[in-house]
Amino acid sequence: MVDRDTRSRMMSGIRGKDTKPELMIRKALHARSDPFRLHAPAVPSKPDLFLRRYRATIYVHGCFWHGHECHLFKLPSTRTEFWQQKIDRNRTRDAEVEAALRDQGWRRFVISEGALKGKTRLEFENLMNRLCQRLAAGGETGEIAGSVV
Repeated sequence: MVDRDTRSRMMSGIRGKDTKPELMIRKALHARSDPFRLHAPAVPSKPDLFLRRYRATIYVHGCFWHGHECHLFKLPSTRTEFWQQKIDRNRTRDAEVEAALRDQGWRRFVISEGALKGKTRLEFENLMNRLCQRLAAGGETGEIAGSVV
């Protein structure tokens, strides 16, 4: 069994910014010459990326932390109540952020980790085409998740 100090050290190694999936999206947007900014303090919740030109924000969500219903999410068997409450708080915060962004006229796009890796991942070029089409269309917000297995 892992003690609290060891668990804290392990958890402190989990990044909130500049994750591999986020860097993949940034590199692809840069290659397409779509100007973006990172973690804008003026936008609610400091999105991973925001594109002023499209009045859009992009979040790259880890399936575990946001409780996505996919093969990458598994509720831990220890301290189940703690983890369930934490994930529920994250989901609630996601909904609050979406409402705040909508109120300020921002569109919100979420790319789930399952779309980028694992057995449900999408072909990366296809994922980026879908994202760029949605951005340019000026329509509704949305989520790009992995394919159904």
